[in-house]
Amino acid sequence: MTVPDVTVVIAVYNTMPYLTACLDSLVRQTIGHARMEVVAVDDGSTDGGGELLDSYAARHPGLFQVVHQANSGGPAAPTNRGLALARGRYVLFLGADDWLGDEALARMVGSADDWGSDVLIPKQVGVNGRLVPQGIFDTTAASVGFEDSALAWALADTKLFRLDLVRRHNLARKEELKVYSDQPFTLAACLRARRISVLADYDHYFLVLREDRGNVTQRAGALDRIRGVAAVQWVAAELAAPGAQLDAIRARHFGWEVPQLLQEGLLALDTGLREQVCEGVGELVRQFGAREVYHRLAVPDRVRLELAATGRYAELRELIAHEAEHGAPPEVSETGADGVRRRYAAYPVFRDGATGLPDELFLLGEERAEVPVDPEAGGKGGPPPTLVQQLWRGAVPAQVRRRLRGYPAWRRLADAVAADGRNGGRR
Repeated sequence: MTVPDVTVVIAVYNTMPYLTACLDSLVRQTIGHARMEVVAVDDGSTDGGGELLDSYAARHPGLFQVVHQANSGGPAAPTNRGLALARGRYVLFLGADDWLGDEALARMVGSADDWGSDVLIPKQVGVNGRLVPQGIFDTTAASVGFEDSALAWALADTKLFRLDLVRRHNLARKEELKVYSDQPFTLAACLRARRISVLADYDHYFLVLREDRGNVTQRAGALDRIRGVAAVQWVAAELAAPGAQLDAIRARHFGWEVPQLLQEGLLALDTGLREQVCEGVGELVRQFGAREVYHRLAVPDRVRLELAATGRYAELRELIAHEAEHGAPPEVSETGADGVRRRYAAYPVFRDGATGLPDELFLLGEERAEVPVDPEAGGKGGPPPTLVQQLWRGAVPAQVRRRLRGYPAWRRLADAVAADGRNGGRR
């Protein structure tokens, strides 16, 4: 039996009417039906999706393989079953409510063969307002890494994977996860891949936001999200190289998924669930080194994370409520002894003795302050202090010099010393 170039795996559960567009896009693929196969696993659909799959398989013999099973409760189990049946040199995971551009498979397989890619990321676009991070798609690239691209923001399994890589490392989705089950799989594949490529010159993959917001990620609960993030971070801790690679993965989740759990919606949860969410977030911060990437996070995010990590749940709730009512906090600035002006977000917990959070958490930015001209120093940027100035400044403490300038006679002497400096010691 001829080995197809690519297997497309689809996990299907109640995705009508979107499933029709998904299947039609596969029928239209210019790579040709002889070079591809579709493995569709119906996870107990009750909306007619299973029957639709059977009708496409009947109309296109040899293209579709359909498997029916009882509902498993999530996308991981049907995806794994489809992956186990895959025969292609490459495998692509396609959401049952998403669809492909007509040339998608031909372009992906051709580029992966040319470049020797183990993982290839095709250009993806959102439909109906679906948010799809675009940083990774700045340009087509034969090879990218976590350190030099936005790869950490592209961890969904909406990619082309070399099946041999998946088989050699026994990669599969974690079926106990209700959400983000694809991210540990994708991350492990990327960290084990010899080459990761990006194909950004064609709209390959269209991700659809369902009108009922019925996408799995959209309906996931907070505790499910925490478990999903933990699973991803375990993979990172095991496989990622310490330093830039590991930090990029940490910064992505602690700068996006985790802070989303500490927004205004937290206040609407019942007390018990709210405490569990705060405890879960705090454990993520402490266990997976989030503090090491605080400098890469936005101030509101790192302040919230630290309040959760230190068990200050009441202060966390108050901060969320305060910002929801008043908006972003005002800025305060001060110039330190080092001549650097620092700007801080003046949250209610800023420099609160009881809370004890360090100033660095609230730091918005810093710049070298303009130092005012000191007459005694000969002016900023002037010539080096003369012997007279050195004696004056060395013999008389600064506080005494400032106090003496209140007397006319002493002020004339100080002015003379400053003038001597401006003249470079020449009379």
